[in-house]
Amino acid sequence: MTELITWLILGYFILLNGSYLALNLLSVFALHRNNQEKLLDALPQAFTGLEPGISLLVPAYNEEATITASVRSMFQLTYSDFEVVVINDGSRDNTLEVLKREFSLLPFPEAPREGLATKPVRGIYRSMTYPNLRVIDKENGGKADSLNAGINAAHHPLFCGVDADSILSRDSLQRVAKPFLTHPDTVATGGTVRVANGCEVIDGFLTKVGLPTNIWALFQVVEYLRAFLFGRLGWSRLNAMLIISGAFGLFRTEVVIAVGGYRANTIGEDMELVVRMHRMLRRQGKPYRIEFVPEPVCWTEAPEDRKTLKNQRVRWQRGLSESLTSNWGLMFSRNGGTPGWLAFPFMILFEWLGPLVELGGYLFMLYAYAFGLVSWQAFSVFLFMAIGLGILLSVSGLLLEEISFRMYPKFRQLAVLALVVVLENFGYRQLNSWWRLLGLYRWAAQREAKWGEMKRKGVGQPQTPR
Repeated sequence: MTELITWLILGYFILLNGSYLALNLLSVFALHRNNQEKLLDALPQAFTGLEPGISLLVPAYNEEATITASVRSMFQLTYSDFEVVVINDGSRDNTLEVLKREFSLLPFPEAPREGLATKPVRGIYRSMTYPNLRVIDKENGGKADSLNAGINAAHHPLFCGVDADSILSRDSLQRVAKPFLTHPDTVATGGTVRVANGCEVIDGFLTKVGLPTNIWALFQVVEYLRAFLFGRLGWSRLNAMLIISGAFGLFRTEVVIAVGGYRANTIGEDMELVVRMHRMLRRQGKPYRIEFVPEPVCWTEAPEDRKTLKNQRVRWQRGLSESLTSNWGLMFSRNGGTPGWLAFPFMILFEWLGPLVELGGYLFMLYAYAFGLVSWQAFSVFLFMAIGLGILLSVSGLLLEEISFRMYPKFRQLAVLALVVVLENFGYRQLNSWWRLLGLYRWAAQREAKWGEMKRKGVGQPQTPR
């Protein structure tokens, strides 16, 4: 029995790391092609007038200290036709008053479409100084409800949900909208999210890239590199990407309305929407593309304390659980294609149930080796599969970053990241698996989820929980 369990555990880790290596190879081909296309970026850039308009939707809850800088930074984005729609989600501070004062807002008699159900809208305001700025004041309903209210008010065929504390690169809209021009059947695109901790930000724009000194944030820098550069990029090559980060994603407005918008009763509303889009568009037999574009960069502040990071990962796992279980119809469906026959089972086996198998594997192998139930050779093979290949995958992500984007060109920065790539496999990844397992348990037990306190250095004060 012990031998059978040992082989099952070894087989699981071989399959897990082999799958990630396959995604890594797909990412290499994608980045090679992407680097060839980037040669055109050296040419003078001009707008053709054919670019689809974009509505930037900015949900805001108790953001009085940062909302002005966030909104002003968005007006410096280089794109031909976009509007900014701020959704004040029943803030209990002076967010609305700050917006009124800083942007000369006046009530505007506008009736938004009633396509998506939301909490009551109390008023709509338009800026007298920025004609493409509107503010929706509504009762508190959460981020998903706020985004749905913004979609109802959006004037453009594409919308981009942006967190109020996110920092977008100036050309991010140009780049993330490119697939909509080259492939008319594109329904959604996502860009890269990077950790802003340690970077220099002036007036809402990142002016200097740096690394954080906090160890928790450093671990997340490596995580984000791995997740975006060969996770989502690899799935994008197969048109099977099931996640677009809620911090930065571009969607075709009419398609999102047709599938029912964001669900307010789920934690991971961003992933759930993308999985549902796959399920419904596959069922209807409509051709579509959901792409990941590596260049558009959104910088976000990562948690720098263990408690906040734990709360974030618990919620992410609960959101994954809800997204998958509410869209079972996609898996192995007749028209499921690569999303239903490859990506969905992968998410279940390695992302959803992964924490249970991985931690169980560690405990079993340690117990079996300690009591002489497995040989040193078998235990060594397990350590190589669980830790050695994990280091190899992280190193490959760092190499892809250095070859393609060179965001961290200094030798000292690369040396620090290389050290973190190794260190994260001895404690941090196992702790992360424990937090994910806790999230799985809380989802199964239907325990109430709370954001907890997100401490941000940029604000100086803890953000009020929603």
